[in-house]
Amino acid sequence: MSDGKIAAEYGARAEEYIAAAGSIEQMADADRAVIGEWRHGTAGRLLDAGCGPGHWTQFLHDGDSPGSRDVLGIDLSAEFIAHAGSQYPQLTFVRGSFAELPLPDASLGGILAWYSLIHTPPEDLPAVLAEFARVLAPGGSILVGFFDGTPRERFSHAVTAAYYWTPDALAEILDDAGFTPTASEQRARVEGEVSIRPHASLTATRR
Repeated sequence: MSDGKIAAEYGARAEEYIAAAGSIEQMADADRAVIGEWRHGTAGRLLDAGCGPGHWTQFLHDGDSPGSRDVLGIDLSAEFIAHAGSQYPQLTFVRGSFAELPLPDASLGGILAWYSLIHTPPEDLPAVLAEFARVLAPGGSILVGFFDGTPRERFSHAVTAAYYWTPDALAEILDDAGFTPTASEQRARVEGEVSIRPHASLTATRR
């Protein structure tokens, strides 16, 4: 699926998406805990890759000490970038593709890709992860959130087609891209959370 199609699909439903899942208060406590712990353990500038409405970018920026981290948000959707820039004017958001990030080599300490790789066709994922590896400094960390299921299986997501992964299957691709997987978690979603599909996340370090 092309970047243009993904951007168009999210752009067409941006208002609906923002209303349903556009604030940190709507996010699951368990997700905030995982991302918060990763933030605290990751030094340097952070990238929120696939920032959407910008709420996780703000979360990374503030944490327990408002304004304490340098964070950049990037997304394909012009509508999301416009909303994020309006909602969080103190932060920097850019429209762009994971295929060619507007960042120098080894310039980041961490990348959060929270459910932002789910629409990437499996055959395109190695190139995206290689680009992530390019902009991460050695020792930098990546945290990926995704739907837990049969690896590479395509399914009908609410916005546009997406793919399942497991920590083990994703770890193999990350390893090939120059990362060492360090931690993972899997859990079922509970009543009241935005998503109903099983969740997983994987953390890896740039070699």
